[in-house]
Amino acid sequence: MKQENQVQHVFLVGAKSLGAYGGYETFVYKLTEYHQNNPHIRYHVACKANGDGCMDETKVEGVTRISDREFEFHNARCFKIHIPQIGPAQAIYYDVAALRECCSYIRKHRIPHPIIYIMACRIGPFARHYYKEIHRLGGQVYLNPDGHEWMRAKWSKPIRKYWKISEQMMVKYSDLVICDSINIEKYIHEQYDGKGIGGRSPKTTFIAYGADLTPSKLADEDEKLANWYREKGLRKKDYYLVVGRFVPENSFEIMIREFMKSHSKRDFALITNVNEKFLNELEEKLHFKQDKRIKFVGTVYDQELLKKIRENAYAYFHGHTVGGTNPSLIEALGSTDLNLLVDVGFNREVAEESALYWGREPGELAKLIDRADEMPADEIREMGRRAKKRVAEAYTWGKICGEYEAVFTK
Repeated sequence: MKQENQVQHVFLVGAKSLGAYGGYETFVYKLTEYHQNNPHIRYHVACKANGDGCMDETKVEGVTRISDREFEFHNARCFKIHIPQIGPAQAIYYDVAALRECCSYIRKHRIPHPIIYIMACRIGPFARHYYKEIHRLGGQVYLNPDGHEWMRAKWSKPIRKYWKISEQMMVKYSDLVICDSINIEKYIHEQYDGKGIGGRSPKTTFIAYGADLTPSKLADEDEKLANWYREKGLRKKDYYLVVGRFVPENSFEIMIREFMKSHSKRDFALITNVNEKFLNELEEKLHFKQDKRIKFVGTVYDQELLKKIRENAYAYFHGHTVGGTNPSLIEALGSTDLNLLVDVGFNREVAEESALYWGREPGELAKLIDRADEMPADEIREMGRRAKKRVAEAYTWGKICGEYEAVFTK
């Protein structure tokens, strides 16, 4: 642990904002929240000033604005990076610009032994340059490699090839690789042992994402909840739910198509930031607007309301096929009794025997939905008990943030 008068400055690069639906966004929100009164850690958080998923601090309670480009939240200094609209290269530009800003701030304020924690492997061609620059400033580079970015359906083959090469370079030029999944840590060693600087193997550690097990403060008769249900045409325990980014690799097409095939009388509520292009593609393929059960209900940024909506869902779908430990899955396990997960290694690693699993073959999920619809209440309660036990043992935010504190301040 640092001396009482020493503060470890940690620069977080890679999340678009605090508290949105992405994994890193949730992580940064929780990490800064849990450590806001910690005298040994000072966070500096890069945020997007414009474009998809950008930070709008006017919608967040507890923000202290310093300028148009800077604000404080959870005792963290947050700085906004303006991004030119240059297509897929925006993500690379964002991380590089954020790193440049971090180095400039460290130099200007003579910050000793900073840690720059980069989330995702987007900027491989720049990794060596910034690794050397940060080391010259007395700092260290930590990396969270995320899941397999090069497998994401939204990327073309040349871009996927770039992501794979970028991943290799970023792992090489890191002092510590923090993996949020045991599967990812194993993969990093299988792929990159002996390929680091001077033929070294990457130094890694495993720290998962977390979830909050405390029940929502809202009562079932709360006016805010009742109004939301009325507005969306939903009722307690009468809807299936999904919460997540509206991208192809999260299985939205399969979930909607299979729900339409099922015989369920319940609704399917989708809480997501809708991408009009992808939405129109799905409508052309599936004609889901003709099915009154399929309800895109917009976004919910009120954390207590979102937690209550999860708790009151009949069941939760999780269709993420790329990535490590996903926050929305752990939050669902901590809130919703019955969870239906796409059958991939990451999800089984997290949920183990506390969820039901579905494959991506036509008809498989529809059958599982019909089966779930008929499950006895005591069986559903038992699934919920198992899920909460699993989260309590391995995935509480208190445990996760404690592990990060140990890594950052050792």
